[in-house]
Amino acid sequence: MRLIVRALLRLACLLCICEPLYAQLPFYTDDTGVTEPRKLHFEFFNEYDALQLQYPNLNQNTANFKLNYGLPHDLEVDVDVPYLAIYRAPGSPASSGFGDTNLGLKWRFHQESKGSRAPSLATSLYIEFPTGDSSQQLGSGLEDYWLNVIAQKSLSEKTRITANVGYLFAGNTSTGALGTQNTRGHVVTGGLSLLHDFSPKLTLGAEIYGGYTNNGDLGRTQFQAMGGGQYALRNGMSFCFGLLGGKYVASPRIGGQIGFSMDFPDFFLPAPHHAAP
Repeated sequence: MRLIVRALLRLACLLCICEPLYAQLPFYTDDTGVTEPRKLHFEFFNEYDALQLQYPNLNQNTANFKLNYGLPHDLEVDVDVPYLAIYRAPGSPASSGFGDTNLGLKWRFHQESKGSRAPSLATSLYIEFPTGDSSQQLGSGLEDYWLNVIAQKSLSEKTRITANVGYLFAGNTSTGALGTQNTRGHVVTGGLSLLHDFSPKLTLGAEIYGGYTNNGDLGRTQFQAMGGGQYALRNGMSFCFGLLGGKYVASPRIGGQIGFSMDFPDFFLPAPHHAAP
């Protein structure tokens, strides 16, 4: 897995710099954008986190693979699966393997228009299947049903704010040792991000993200913050990076994330030429 990650990052660094690709990575707060019809959007990120109050669990590495396919009528179907590695204190064996698989459907039902106060609006429904080994903490052992509502508003041509409110009807939000865990229960999640385009290629921003449940058995209140951004490497490809930290058991004490996103077939198309002023 480490060799694969290194090879992908080296490939990204070798590609020429052309047009930007806007996406929400590295943030957990989802945006209202959907993949164009009959196009594929691929995302990969690797996040390494230092855990808190989870002895003998000390650290977790999450390599996540996500594939989106655009449908007509502003619809998008998603599938993603993480590869997890949980590192524990001496005397407790580490565990690694694929985690639970997510299948989702996203619908942007209102697009922001210039001069209007109404934000862009979207909703998504995710079902997580227990494909990970729960005995090794790689999966929850539960089927999760999660509805998310997304709003995004442009504050200027280069700055936008995005808000998420989610409700987990059944299951939990865990990914390995992170997230609300242990039993079935209802969880309310929320996120707020602010992004600014400093150039046509560079976007930086920050977010806060959390989850809460009144089910005492879950005992995994989550609150974390992230700062990071993305840089367009070439037509149809962007590199992302982020630094995060959190409070409470369900969030990492500190962590870092790197990754990239690609659009197909845009990645294989030549960059458009701009006319001279």
